[in-house]
Amino acid sequence: MPASQASQASQVSQAEFDRLWGQLEPVGRASSGGYRRFAWTAADLELREWFAAACAERGLDLTVDRAGNQWAWWGNPDEAGPGLAIGSHLDSVPDGGAFDGPLGLVSSLLVVDMLRREGVGPGARPGARPGASPGNRPGAGPGAGPTRPLAVVNFTDEEGARFGVACGGSRLLTGALAAPRALALRDDAGTSLAEALRAAGRDPEDLAADPAALGRVGCFVELHVEQGRGLVDLGRPVAVGTAIWGHGRWRFELPGEANHAGTTRLSDRRDPTLAHATLVLRARELAEQHGVLATCGKVRVEPNGVNAIPSLVTGWLDARGGDDAAVRALVADFNEAVAAFGGTLTQESWTDRTPFDTGLTTRLHAALDQAPYLPTGAGHDAGILANAGLPTAMLFVRNPSGVSHSPAEYAEPEDCLAGVRALARAVKELLG
Repeated sequence: MPASQASQASQVSQAEFDRLWGQLEPVGRASSGGYRRFAWTAADLELREWFAAACAERGLDLTVDRAGNQWAWWGNPDEAGPGLAIGSHLDSVPDGGAFDGPLGLVSSLLVVDMLRREGVGPGARPGARPGASPGNRPGAGPGAGPTRPLAVVNFTDEEGARFGVACGGSRLLTGALAAPRALALRDDAGTSLAEALRAAGRDPEDLAADPAALGRVGCFVELHVEQGRGLVDLGRPVAVGTAIWGHGRWRFELPGEANHAGTTRLSDRRDPTLAHATLVLRARELAEQHGVLATCGKVRVEPNGVNAIPSLVTGWLDARGGDDAAVRALVADFNEAVAAFGGTLTQESWTDRTPFDTGLTTRLHAALDQAPYLPTGAGHDAGILANAGLPTAMLFVRNPSGVSHSPAEYAEPEDCLAGVRALARAVKELLG
């Protein structure tokens, strides 16, 4: 096949993208129009089954590490040496958008299709349709292949929406989150992670760091929808990530005294919701003062009755910024404000500012026609792997509104396809 025809045949079509996207679209859809795809729920298990089926369709060898992450390999890293991994996650925040996570997984699977059509990979034939014959299965039969294995990975519980620790799957994998602590985490209904795993048919005793699985990976590239307006301002569809801001979560508990809403005088009340309201405003003041971001987006009230003064309010602070010291200073000041109300502040997670691998980002910048560099304030599994010492990079796809973690999250179809093409070029660059 002439080179021009091969190149044209290898391009992903809108119909191909729409087919995979349409399979995911109804799973975990909430009445708000957003998604509730929480770890180890029925929706999450359906998504894991979808991923496994999509990988089987492409002849990829699926494994699950001890942290529960799914890895679909093209080629054997145990024989050929550590490979290149691409992928993202499928879970969501409460009422989250459709693109945060799934865009990276759909794009990664389509990249496998593109490479196979170009004749890249063991047994692949230029122009052949994915799954057309056993000889076109990755790893089946002789033929030209990439110089290193390729994996598509689906990380579990990236958002931490159910059990409160973001990037739970990658933190467990790398040992950044200890298994005993993870198993004791509980959701809002009181269900522990150990109980959730049993309900999903998994043995909690298997949960552990997995250095063997991590050792199969030589580098990781994650494609993700941008969660801001940087690319809108730059006028480009795709950017190369440079770093993830330092970010963390803190829980603050404010004690009160339960009492009757209709018989307790205002002067006799110990109402912790007033302290919580004051602290929400204080977090905003401190964010402006220190030049970082702070959000109090979750609250739990006990006993949570309309006609009852609460006995306890539990709130959460999310703080992040480009300067780790400034974020820490905000938290220290916020802790003083919490203590003044007789409350306590407990750190649930923290990740230092994480730069991505300079060599990888430089290569991708050049391979993608000088794609702009872009830092992000959003946490990602790529950041956890980078902190574990794995060479890691990210690609971001333009979000026209800049809105994320909301049903309004969006990416234009042509930008999604541009992202797939960019990821394919990145993979070919790194596979040699």
